[in-house]
Amino acid sequence: MQHVTMYSTNWCPFCLRAEQLLARKGVAQIDKINIEELPEARAQMMSLTGRRTVPQIFIGSHHVGGFDDLAQLERAGELDALLGSTPAQT
Repeated sequence: MQHVTMYSTNWCPFCLRAEQLLARKGVAQIDKINIEELPEARAQMMSLTGRRTVPQIFIGSHHVGGFDDLAQLERAGELDALLGSTPAQT
């Protein structure tokens, strides 16, 4: 499974939703970078993504975008391949 990194804040509901979706996909560990606790991380995030909002999600070295982008990948059936996993059996 690919490594997941997410720029976030403590209060962001979309960050929580992204974590929940990734957990359902079997992602056990997310490297969370809190841009409120690490002010220099906000500048880093903006430099890497060109975006100011959280979450900003990376799967491996691929910048996914925010929660809406992550959810769109799931709806399109592309998230499992990006994560390097097989779809969960229901």
